[in-house]
Amino acid sequence: MTDLELKAYLEKARSIAVLGAHKDPSRPAHYVPRYLWEKGYRILPVNPRFAGEELFGMRVVASLKEIAEPVDILDVFRPPEALLAHLPEVLALRPGLAWLQTGIRHPGFEEALKEAGIPVVADRCLMVEHRRLFGVH
Repeated sequence: MTDLELKAYLEKARSIAVLGAHKDPSRPAHYVPRYLWEKGYRILPVNPRFAGEELFGMRVVASLKEIAEPVDILDVFRPPEALLAHLPEVLALRPGLAWLQTGIRHPGFEEALKEAGIPVVADRCLMVEHRRLFGVH
């Protein structure tokens, strides 16, 4: 995906499901979605450890299956070895874009999403890329 395509996608996106969202402010799975929330995106936090609690103005759900609205971006904070277990619910959710955070790559998972027509950005930080593309610091 080119920078121009990515920027256009981020401009039209409104909702971001965060798989592996965390409540510890020192963790990337907290401060990255917080940054995006502060930029006006609707954050849908997913983490069974914190289900029922509130993050970014929304109730945390235990799994992607509990999200009952369209998702523009799925932001993934899960180790590569855990991704295939999430594949059925990701395919059912059909996000407009799957974003695997820095350090996260899984060729089989990525290929399955692409074959299903879901574009993938892998091993890049959504916050860093948003700041770079929009000149925000």
